Amino acid sequence: MLSSSLRTVTLVTAFLVGSISSPAFAEDTTFTAKNLNEQSVLAATWMQASGEFKALSYQAFNLAKMQFDAFSDSHTGNKKIAIVVDADEAVIDNGAYQAWLIDKDFGYSSSTWAKWMDAGEATAMPGATEFLNYVAKSGGEVFYVTNRKVVGLEGTRKNLIELGFPNVDDDHLMLRTSTSDKEPRRQAVQANYDIALFIGDNLNDFSSDFHTKSLEDTLAAVEKNKALFGTQFIMLPNPAYGDWEGKVYDNNWGASPAEKSQMRKDRLRIWEPAE
Repeated sequence: MLSSSLRTVTLVTAFLVGSISSPAFAEDTTFTAKNLNEQSVLAATWMQASGEFKALSYQAFNLAKMQFDAFSDSHTGNKKIAIVVDADEAVIDNGAYQAWLIDKDFGYSSSTWAKWMDAGEATAMPGATEFLNYVAKSGGEVFYVTNRKVVGLEGTRKNLIELGFPNVDDDHLMLRTSTSDKEPRRQAVQANYDIALFIGDNLNDFSSDFHTKSLEDTLAAVEKNKALFGTQFIMLPNPAYGDWEGKVYDNNWGASPAEKSQMRKDRLRIWEPAE
């Protein structure tokens, strides 16, 4: 049996050796939110600088116009026609807020997001203003079903009006109240309108089918609904953030920056060259 003093030396030695040889321990103490934010630089740059991002946005709204016209031409119901759109990264662009987080040692927070909403400085997604006004001029109505909380109502209203969007009033601007689930708000619109299109950057903008807990379930839901993309569901590109990110973390948003970084990497398919 080891003496008390020898046991102490052995434990201390083991601790020191483990600390030196364990990369996970070192990473956990040095990898910060600032490091994690740095990983978003390429996505933010692509969204703000590339012609491809702009082209994809125009493509989405060109397709939306074609599908809206086709729906209107064949519409025989007594209800008015409406479209349901998300706000953030669907018809307005918050890239400046995302870029502001880069080089900061903290991530998204409700307090900084509230300031951004109040500032009302989001820009219009390319093609969005023209398309939504086309819908309104064609006799349709636009409903903004967004998970911005009601604390941001006035800033959001001001922002949308200044960008020239139609139907920006209390009846059509449907912010989050008690739940982030958009299905009750979609159903409220559907009770009085025939919905031609849903437009968003997040699968939860379209249907409760996508209200899933895992990436695997989400992929299955996409497969189930694949015929609706480009017909009833119009998707905008957003590699910066979304519900998908939480599923990468197994819905553990409280994980450390180092853990989140590793979970991102763990989801990658990696090629290894032959030796």
